[in-house]
Parts: sequence; C-alpha cells; structure tokens
Amino acid sequence: MSTWGVFYIELNQRQNKILQIVKNNGPITGEKIAEQLNLTRATLRPDLAILTMAGFLDARPRVGYFYTGKSSTQLLSDSIKKFYVKDFQSLPSVISEDISVYEAIVKMFIDDVGTLFILNEKKELVGVCSRKDLLRATMGGQDIHTTPVHIIMSRMPNIAVVFPDDLLIYAANLLIDREIDSLPVVIQKGTAFEVTGRITKTTITRAFVALIEDE
Repeated sequence: MSTWGVFYIELNQRQNKILQIVKNNGPITGEKIAEQLNLTRATLRPDLAILTMAGFLDARPRVGYFYTGKSSTQLLSDSIKKFYVKDFQSLPSVISEDISVYEAIVKMFIDDVGTLFILNEKKELVGVCSRKDLLRATMGGQDIHTTPVHIIMSRMPNIAVVFPDDLLIYAANLLIDREIDSLPVVIQKGTAFEVTGRITKTTITRAFVALIEDE
C-alpha cells in the first residue's frame, strides 16, 4: 500500500464496529475493544493500526484510543492539503525567444505538450506560448517561418507561476482561475525566474485520481 492509499480506504465490517465502540466509549484500550468483540488483542492489532494511520482514531500510551470525528471525505481533504508542487511537477518544455513560430509548433508537437515556456539568452522565463497562441499565428497571415515566437507569446509579468513548495491545491486553483492548461514551476533568482518544471491539469487529475483509487 502506498502512502496515499491509507488516507482513503473502504472500511470492512470489523473496522466499522471498532470505530463505533471507540466513538461510544473512548478513550478505551485495545484490550477493552477486543473484549467487546470477543476477539484477541493480537487479532485486532492490524485493524487498529490501519484506523490510526488513516486518521480515524488517535492513540495515546496508557490511555487508549480516541475517535477523531473525521469522515473519509475530511481525511481525503486533509491529505490533499499535504501535497506539494515539487512532488508532482514534470519536466518543462522550454524554447528560446528567438526561434520561429514554425519551430515552436514543431517543438510542441514533438514534446506532445500544450504549453511552451520561453526563455531569454540568460535562461530566464520571459514568456509563455500556448496552442491557441500558435493557432492564431498560423491563421493570422504571418509568415510562421520568419516570425519569432516572442512576437506572439504572453509576456512577463503577466504569467502565473508556482514555486516548488506551493501546495498542489493552490496550483489547481490557479489553473482554474486563469483558465490555462499549464503552469511553470520556478525558482527565483534576483528579479528573474528559472524554470524547473511544470504543473498541468493532467498532472493534477492523475494525482487526485491516484489518491482516491490507490489502496
């Protein structure tokens, strides 16, 4: 079982009975729980460990088990809030601001991405180019072989960015609020940003689906 699955589990009948006993009688020792279920302490130990690790119960030495009062939905929400951008970011697709729109289209096709992050000669983030930007350029009558991509890109400082230590839920909200498909993950160097990764809607969807399904 991964570290994700423990936060979202489907409890079996005995585990639900344990929760009810602790809820009604807590704090209560493992021995007392075992007595009520007519089972041995050793038999219950795995169930108590799962319920404690998952956050349904809290245990204190020489006192016993407490019911935390949290539902599966609350525990799922709590676990999501512990996810950081740095744990899910993928490699970014970057290009130079001087390459042509045609070369940018080729790069996007080869990397199979929806957004390119554009760097200056100092490798600093200066712009972003999306599929829509490239599509508009091809339909606007410009010569895509000679037009540099910096002519059509969205420029700093009007670009949303995230940092490695930002919460993943913050990145998800930013993608929704800005109605964009990808965010550059950056580290700040002076007044400039260096791109170290990317977070996309697909990245976040995979993370949340894995959290729910992984047991």
